[in-house]
Amino acid sequence: MSEVKSHEFDNFLQKSAADYRLFLVYGPDRGLVSERAAQLAGCFGIPLDDPFAVVKLDATELQQSAGRLLDEVNAIGLFGGEKLVWIKGASAEKGLSEALQVLAAAPPSGSYLVIEAGDLKKGAALRKTAEPSRTVASIACYSDDARALNALVDRELSEAGLRISPAARERLLEALGGDRIASRNEVRKLALYCRGRDIISEEDVLAVVGDASAISVDDAVDAVLQGNVDALMHAMKKITTSKTPVFLVLQSCLRQFQQLDVMRSEMDANRQSASQVIASLGRGLHFRRKPIVEAALRHWTAPAIRRELNRLQTTIYQSRSRQSLEESLVLQNLLAIAIQSAKR
Repeated sequence: MSEVKSHEFDNFLQKSAADYRLFLVYGPDRGLVSERAAQLAGCFGIPLDDPFAVVKLDATELQQSAGRLLDEVNAIGLFGGEKLVWIKGASAEKGLSEALQVLAAAPPSGSYLVIEAGDLKKGAALRKTAEPSRTVASIACYSDDARALNALVDRELSEAGLRISPAARERLLEALGGDRIASRNEVRKLALYCRGRDIISEEDVLAVVGDASAISVDDAVDAVLQGNVDALMHAMKKITTSKTPVFLVLQSCLRQFQQLDVMRSEMDANRQSASQVIASLGRGLHFRRKPIVEAALRHWTAPAIRRELNRLQTTIYQSRSRQSLEESLVLQNLLAIAIQSAKR
């Protein structure tokens, strides 16, 4: 068993990461997941800008071809040397967990595999595969506690040559903690604002630091389901300002509509009410979100849900092939779905 607790990661990275070839990084703090996956990728000695040595894939690309991951991991690089396969946006993909199970039984000798996943429950297939295995490092990423936030603030301000007053620190910590990348960006923004000064005051914090303590992709997804365009725009502005990748919203929305598709099919097949289906198939939903999903089930028909699933899958393809327009494409299509929700 090779589970790495959230607070053990720095020590693991320095002393033990080199002993593994397979890594699962997961948790509710998507920014921290992304940051730690990047730290792992950077410790292998593989040039991350080399397209022949680094293969980056979205988990949705593996749904139609579960064997592709095995092919990529076992393929020999064009110019030899070691190779990194980096999977993003993983959740409950069956093919991915099956491929990981195969690799865990016989780890590759010339490749590394890093899988970035969201908030996986204890019984999720990927965790059930990774956690009992001695060949897979399973790394949990939970929201920063006060100690981790203080360390983050000290590190960033020290690099900028700045000190912070106790009152300003207290005010700053209140605004941080929901997402590691968002928190780091807020501290860096503050350091840039106070550049050239000796000490940061409480007034400085109030002037420039936004609320990064509760940035959640779920807010955007819920706004889409409710047809609340204003709430969607507010959530997307908050997400983009914090430098949180917009593809996370797209992935979460896709997973939500996939879940709606399964639930709606159950409703139609067994003539159950939305509340009955939520009780049986929605156990993993946060209690706050259950009424929103239940209302969406009542208003969306199965054909309409599948139409929007096609729209989301097309958007994923378009955003990958035209990355310079990713943010615009994501926002445009989420708005279109939100408008359809509002009409229903």
